[in-house]
Formats: sequence, structure tokens, C-alpha cells
Amino acid sequence: MDYKAIAQQTAQEVLGYSHDTTGWKVVKTSKKITVSSKASKKFNGNIYRVEGIIPQSTSKLCELLYLPEHRVTWDKSLKAFNMVHRIDSDTFICHAITQSFAMGSISPRDFIDLVHIKHYEGNRVIISSNSVDFPGYPPSSNYIRGYNHPCGYVCSPLGENPAYSKLEMFVQTEMRGKLSPSIIEAAMPSNLISVILNAKDGIKALRSTSGCACHPKSHSSFLKKK
Repeated sequence: MDYKAIAQQTAQEVLGYSHDTTGWKVVKTSKKITVSSKASKKFNGNIYRVEGIIPQSTSKLCELLYLPEHRVTWDKSLKAFNMVHRIDSDTFICHAITQSFAMGSISPRDFIDLVHIKHYEGNRVIISSNSVDFPGYPPSSNYIRGYNHPCGYVCSPLGENPAYSKLEMFVQTEMRGKLSPSIIEAAMPSNLISVILNAKDGIKALRSTSGCACHPKSHSSFLKKK
């Protein structure tokens, strides 16, 4: 499997979602966070777009979003998040295990995702992910193996205040298992807003740290050998 090619393609797809202005329907707003959705072209479900302003620079924000030591401290939707294989300085295989949500009606899932960090002009950073097959982590009987079609975060400096960031999150997750689509559609918007609110809370823990978030050396020590 050509992981690098998949990573590049996924980043371009996520960038395309950011530029796409047609067909989105606002499904929930709360605390200055907006969730929109439309039918996914990848599977029989929805793609969600979540937008909010985060009181942190883009470099610090991207660190919060993908480094395991930070991600597990704030993202209450996850039981575990580990980088399990390094492909290059900006491309990894990650294993995530989710918590149950929707009052327990959606049980925990696990995902094997190809995560890629890509920099664009204007200090825009895209952290993209796409589920892949990885021999080191085959599906197990412990969790239903979900599948993330091209997903990710688009982080950009806020024009009038570069110390803040505009964050867009795109999610198109195939939960699999025996779930009614109506259950997922009812629960997903609130769950996604909670993720952004938790990220804002997580920013407070990074206030006293320094260094460039997306420097290749900043994540090497978190990779597990497989």
C-alpha cells in the first residue's frame, strides 16, 4: 500500500472540503461553533463540517490536535490514541479507540488511520486522516472496527488576530456495526461540538509550553515500535 500517495491525496481532499461552499446545511450551533452537513460522496452517510475560533496560534493548535501526549488529555471522546508506525516526519499510522456516546447507544469503536500534516502558504496547516489497513493492528473482537473516510482539521491564523486560529474539522465516519443512521445523525452534531469545546479547554494546558508544534522532532519520542 502506497501510504505516502494516500496521505497526499487525503490532504488535497480535505483542502477541497474547506473550499467547498455548496450544499452544506447548518444542523447545530452552540457557543459560537457551527456544525454543517451534507451527503457524503464516499459512503452512505454524511460528511460534517465544524467551524470555530480557537484562542491559540496555529502552530500550538496543531500540536494539541495530533500529539498523543496532548490529545488524550483533552479529547474526552477517546479512550486511547497512539502513533504506532512512522512513515516519514509528517506521516504516521495511528490507532484510536473511542468512548461510547449517545448515552451508550453507540458503543466504542477502534480505527486505524493514516495521519498526515501538511503546510500551506499563509501558515495554514492541514492534519488529514484516512482509515487504512495496517498488518500490525488487525481488527479484534474487542471493538467494532470503524472507518474514517477523508477527515481532518484545517487550521488557519485568524486574519485580524494571528494569535487566534480558525479551525475547521471535517468528519465522515462509517461507524459500521448494526446502527440506525438516524441514531448517528441525531448524536453526531452535539458530539462534534463537544470535541471543539474540549479542545478549547485543552489549550489552557499548553499555555506554559513553547516550541514549534509541527517540527518533526516534536513527535518522534511518542512512536511505539511495532
